[in-house]
Amino acid sequence: MMKVGVLAFHGDVIEHIDATEAAAKKLSLSCEIVQVRTKKDLEGLRALIIPGGESTNFYKLCLREGMLEDMKNVKNIFGTCAGAIMLAKKIHNIEEGQKTLELMDIEVDRNAYGRQADSFEEDISTKLGPIHAIFIRAPRITGMGKDVISLAERKGETIAAEQATRSSYYLAACFHPELTTTKFHEYFLKKAL
Repeated sequence: MMKVGVLAFHGDVIEHIDATEAAAKKLSLSCEIVQVRTKKDLEGLRALIIPGGESTNFYKLCLREGMLEDMKNVKNIFGTCAGAIMLAKKIHNIEEGQKTLELMDIEVDRNAYGRQADSFEEDISTKLGPIHAIFIRAPRITGMGKDVISLAERKGETIAAEQATRSSYYLAACFHPELTTTKFHEYFLKKAL
């Protein structure tokens, strides 16, 4: 049985749990999904999902719980919106003192698409097929290392990407796939097997 955690401080926690359950069912995978709020909750995870929310608060709450280093040891991590920021090695428009996990070789511009009022929806093409994407105070991927592969673009900019290393796999999306599709969760679970 695959144990998958969803960072559960705030954001689309229930939506990610629902999308992961539906994806596992479609793939006929046995999956235990746990809400992660403490260092102990990270034990035995095969994969971790970091939802959208507020990246500064994610950092502060993970720091308070002493779990940042343990999060880095999870071999498969999927970050959406703020979760993509948490994965990035470099971020622009960072809050003072804010840090990330610095795992994925991407550069991200925080809140690049504007404020909450500037949120939007759009049908997009991805390497996983067409989807309806929702962007809420979305970050923008402004740079990628040579081992990072783009999975979706919008107006010539990467909005979803993946990186596989010898021992780890990272998936980042600037939008919220958990609100409209299970395609990204299915893809992530297959990579985490």
